[in-house]
Amino acid sequence: MTKREPVDVSVDAMIEDLRTLVEVESPSRDLDALTESAKTVAEVIENRLGGHAVLVASEAGPHVHWTAGGDPRVLILGHHDTVFPLGTLARRPFAVADGHATGPGVFDMLGGLVQAVHGLAALDDLAGVEILVTADEEVGSRSSRALIEERARACGAVLVFEGAADGGGVKTGRKGCGTFEVAITGRASHAGLEPEAGINALVEAAHQVLTIAALGRPDIGTTVTPTVAAAGTLDNVVPAEATVVVDVRVESAEEKERVESAFAALRPRLAGAEITVQGGVGRPPMPESAAAGLFAMAQQLIPGLEGRAVGGGSDGNFTAALGVPTLDGLGAVGGGAHADHEYVVVDAMAERAHLVTGLVRAIRNDGVAS
Repeated sequence: MTKREPVDVSVDAMIEDLRTLVEVESPSRDLDALTESAKTVAEVIENRLGGHAVLVASEAGPHVHWTAGGDPRVLILGHHDTVFPLGTLARRPFAVADGHATGPGVFDMLGGLVQAVHGLAALDDLAGVEILVTADEEVGSRSSRALIEERARACGAVLVFEGAADGGGVKTGRKGCGTFEVAITGRASHAGLEPEAGINALVEAAHQVLTIAALGRPDIGTTVTPTVAAAGTLDNVVPAEATVVVDVRVESAEEKERVESAFAALRPRLAGAEITVQGGVGRPPMPESAAAGLFAMAQQLIPGLEGRAVGGGSDGNFTAALGVPTLDGLGAVGGGAHADHEYVVVDAMAERAHLVTGLVRAIRNDGVAS
């Protein structure tokens, strides 16, 4: 099955497939919608590349796995879940105008999937190529991580089709990222009659927020940002419960360990209050060293191509942390991820598809240093 007739990259054909994917909405955690989306992704892959794409069942929805056969050499990695709820398409339908393709999920990351498939279709031999499109990247990849890591180790090189960096560059490094939830338990009492009989969970939360925020080290890339807080039930009741949610980004394994240890060491300031901490830095940092060899190949194909380290996480964090060469941000050139103005630059689609063709050919011919 690996030998085939190559197909020239066609922007019109890519737009057709992008429309097909966007018009099947795929919000994370919606199992029915994700099942339909996975079937559609599989059909697009099979129509353009042949073979059979397998739907891998999981508690988060089906992942899509396709392999050309032969010794595994390169893993094409992406996801088909999006952050947009059902009904977004009716309000913001797929459209192409003024050089931009728009619609829910075009940039993050359906455009990248389409470019990857069409770039592969331009090869006359697909031996050693695998595609894995997961269903839960936007919500932490808990059900797909083991499969991602397994296939990354087997293939030995990973190309991630998240949207390009600003200006069209690829992503050569990513911070590790995670979420912590700090739950505080106090004791309710009447705020007017006997406030001293209560243990004010909101006051305790205020102490903890200041302690937590002080853990940040932006000078070395560590950000610790309280993002959501909740407390109280009525305006005349001392609150018995409070929660604080915290976003954490780190550039090194050492900082991951320091921050996680600091959260584990949090202690209440008010007598009788209790604290429970859940969460962690679920995506390890993606060191730029993991991308070095593949980035050099990409620069040979597109002279002047820029590489950037970014703060957001992706499934490339997992594969790079294993020591598997990983290059990210190979997807669509555009912007507005997770926003209503999300878009893909149509004129850049062909060049990015050709980049896929060249990278896969180079990896198979020359290999890549780990």
